[in-house]
Amino acid sequence: MTIVLNEPGVDGLTGVVDALRAWQDDRTPLQLHPGDLGWAWALGAERLAAAVRTWSADGRILAVGYLDEPGLLRLTTAPELRQDGDLARRLRADLDDPERGVLPAGRAGLEIPDGALLREVLLEAGWVPDEPWTPLRRDLADPVGDPGLRIEVAGPETAGVRTAVHRSAFGSPAFTEERWHVLAAGPVYADARCLIGYDDRGDAVAAATVWSAGPGKPGLLEPVGVHADHRGRGHGTAIGLAAAAVLRDLGASSALVSTPTSNAAAVAAYRAAGFEPSPERLDLGRAA
Repeated sequence: MTIVLNEPGVDGLTGVVDALRAWQDDRTPLQLHPGDLGWAWALGAERLAAAVRTWSADGRILAVGYLDEPGLLRLTTAPELRQDGDLARRLRADLDDPERGVLPAGRAGLEIPDGALLREVLLEAGWVPDEPWTPLRRDLADPVGDPGLRIEVAGPETAGVRTAVHRSAFGSPAFTEERWHVLAAGPVYADARCLIGYDDRGDAVAAATVWSAGPGKPGLLEPVGVHADHRGRGHGTAIGLAAAAVLRDLGASSALVSTPTSNAAAVAAYRAAGFEPSPERLDLGRAA
């Protein structure tokens, strides 16, 4: 088959999201999710489209990559093609050739699902294991318990509260109320919810955004944060429980989240919320 590398453009983003939805299943606990693109939509559709790459054959998308940073690609493929040699070799050639417009020359990073032949192909070509991540999964067959916080679904009137918690939690000024409105106007957000957790004093102490990939498919928590003034009180566990409950209401089969293995506090909070860790996954890196 002839595999074609493309930048889908704004008009092609819907097709990319549809492909990612179709590829989600509980046998792959960590891969690029429609919610990852939904969250990135806060930067605007044009900027998102410029960061997306697709590999297609006969009009069918085979692989999708998202440049989370100029030198960091998050990549996944159609599940039945994870061991396809032609696709793996084509992906490797495009990743290692800066003229193809995927990754720049020199140092680069790659996130791919475990079990992909591309991982072996790149390791043989000199790429090396990089940052370790811990994926966690909570099955949603049974109801989720009371989180212990009052939970509100953020809307236009409370967008300022939602974004203020995020900025405090992550120490970043980037997620403004204006960006929340861009995020919420994106098509992926139709299957998402932004949650705000309030303590007994009425203070907004935690927040999360959850993304459904459709009924019977795993949903994603991205991002999750606790206000810097309210840490160490179990609110991370509470908002994780609330997020899982909302995903269950949306029809998700499971709730997925991933955190750097070095963030032991986050791993512990998710485990306390009933998330079970999957085997650690390593990114791949290419030296400068």
